[in-house]
Parts: sequence; C-alpha cells; structure tokens
Amino acid sequence: MSILSGVSNFFGLDIGTSAIRVVELKGKGPVKTLSAYAQGPVDEKIALSDAKADQQRLVQVIKDIVKQAGISTHNVAVGLPSSRVFTTVVDFERLGSDELAKTIRYQAESLIPTPISDSKIDWAVIGDSPKDTTKVEILLTSVPNNFVENRLDMLEEAGFNVIAFEPDSMAVMRSTIPFDTTAPQMVLDVGNKATDLVISVGGAPRLSRSIPTGIDAIVRSAMQNLSIDQKQANQFVFKFGLGKDKLEGQIYNAIISTVDLLMAEVEKSVKFFHTRYGDVPIEKIYVTGGASVLPEFPLYLNSKSGISVEIGNAWRNINFPVSKQNELLSISNHFGVAVGLAERIE
Repeated sequence: MSILSGVSNFFGLDIGTSAIRVVELKGKGPVKTLSAYAQGPVDEKIALSDAKADQQRLVQVIKDIVKQAGISTHNVAVGLPSSRVFTTVVDFERLGSDELAKTIRYQAESLIPTPISDSKIDWAVIGDSPKDTTKVEILLTSVPNNFVENRLDMLEEAGFNVIAFEPDSMAVMRSTIPFDTTAPQMVLDVGNKATDLVISVGGAPRLSRSIPTGIDAIVRSAMQNLSIDQKQANQFVFKFGLGKDKLEGQIYNAIISTVDLLMAEVEKSVKFFHTRYGDVPIEKIYVTGGASVLPEFPLYLNSKSGISVEIGNAWRNINFPVSKQNELLSISNHFGVAVGLAERIE
C-alpha cells in the first residue's frame, strides 16, 4: 500500500506489541548495506491502544528509538500487523490494467471481510493461474480504514512522512527468503500474540495467514499446567523448550498441546497450498520470531511437517561490518519485519 513512489531514502518501522524496531539501509540492488538500526521495549497496552494519550506515548518511544539509531530521514515504510490485514490470492480474467482494476473493485465486496467503503484495498498480479490458463493470479489485501488512518495521523503529527504501509508478513518474507530462489518456501514468524505464515513461489506470496497462537499462548500453557508464575514459565519454556529429556519432560508435556495447535495450522496450510498448486514440494521452512530460539522447536517442526527447517536470518541479504556479526545474528529473529520494510524498492 504505497502512498508515495520514487523515494529512495527511507527507513523501516516495525511497531510490535512488545518492542519497536527500526532499520535503515543504503544502496541499490538485491544486496544493500546496513546504515542504522535500533530497538527498544514498548508497553503492550500502549502498542495496542487506540487512545490518543497512549498513541502520543507510542510516538515518543518511536522518536527516541529513531534518534538512538541515528536515522536522519523522516521518510518511513511502516509495517501493518497481519492480524489487522486480510490477504487472499484470487483468479481473475486476463484484462487490461484499467479493466482489471474496475473488476477487482467490483468483486472485492464479496472477497474481503470488511465493507469496501471502510477498507483500503491493494492488489498485484503475481502470475498465471495454476487452475485456468485464461486467468491470472491476483494478490488482494485489505485493511480497515480507521486503523491505517489512525497510524498515518499519529506518525504524520510526529513529523514522519509515511511512504508506504505493508503487511508484516510480506516484509518478513522479503528479508528471510533468499532473493534468487524460485522453489516454494515457507516463513513461519512466531510472535508474542500470533504467528504469521507465508508460502511464496518465485518471491511472490501464494498463501498468507495470521494464526492466533504465539509465544504468549505457549507460556500460558506452562503457567497453567505447572502452576507457576509468568516469569518462571517464560524462563522454563525458553531454557528447556520441547526437550523431552529435560526436567523429566515436564515442560514438554505442559506446552506440547499448544505447540500442536500451531502444527495443525501449518499442516492445514501446506495441504491448502498443494490443493491449489499440485504436488510441487515446499523446499524449506524458515522459522523466525520467538520460536526460532525455542529449544527443539525447529526439529519438532521438521519431524511433523517432513520439510527441511532453517532458522531465518533477517540480515541474509545485507552487508554489515564483521565486528557487528555476533550482535546482529543474536537479534536477527526479531528484525525480519523492520529489515524487510527497509528492503522495499519504491
């Protein structure tokens, strides 16, 4: 959802539920150079609130982090939480761009979950339909007007120039998947509140979902089943994870039912993908977000899905000083959205 094109100097802004992250890149082409980055915590109540006072607090946090990073430009590409965005892939007749735009607007009412008058809609042709050679595949996205307008007003009042909004899932796909691959790939970005799942082919998303199971739900399972507080549950989950041989398997047994809820959604998504695109195998699953550092989770995902699993690296296509390598890799699992936004080509 671009507002202004032709802007080359901008930074990516990821407004998460527990942290704000910013990234600025320099250069052109598929591999860019890291110019600036920073992150800082934000109170969940402020990040999710629509109240004016909370939004002013949120803006101040963003300003502080931008200043900390040393970013000078006011141009910004902003992520949209996937839970607020509806994304689907639909087949349309091959038409000229004007006719296609009219047809999509006409049919959007029956395709998106919110009234078209209350929604911002964006679309892109992503390829030939796998089902009908007379049609093309369209990636259609919509987001409620009030959410985007509130974000836009908040950031413009703070002096930022928003050049684009983009779903978090699209940004993390861009930063995590190798730019030169054509085989189907999946990104599984496990956040605190939800998990973004994207399957791409040739760099274009073919399936995008927001699954309402994240790290918070896994930690809650440990709290409830072991009768421990949140701090202790968090420590246990990230220390022992899905290790059956740790603490006599207590943590594994406490969280496995919630993890399997997520696994069931992954399996469902893979089946749906194959229903549309045939038996072409998904080459790899890139895991990022909180689950990428959950002990034994990648192995468990591999055993359940039968697909090769790799820990995602948000800095895969970025040049940076060798002296920064350890620091950047240690935070890579949380920077996928901010990096992907900064990698946009306007």
